[in-house]
Amino acid sequence: MSKMVDFRHKEVINICDAKKLGCVCDVDIDFCTGTVNAIVVPGCSNNFFPCFSRGVGDIVIPWQNIRMVGEEVILVEI
Repeated sequence: MSKMVDFRHKEVINICDAKKLGCVCDVDIDFCTGTVNAIVVPGCSNNFFPCFSRGVGDIVIPWQNIRMVGEEVILVEI
């Protein structure tokens, strides 16, 4: 079982096209059930710190689209 803090800064790769999407900057959790709903990867931004500027262009990946969580990467299918 991984801790949520372990998801932060892992590289996210789409297995459909082998494209690097970026690193996880946020996790959407349902605190009532204790389940993870989604991970968030910051979208393209001209900002130096994209994780501090939430919003337009962010990629929200539902938990059901996550195929594998490894030591350094998370494989998703989107």
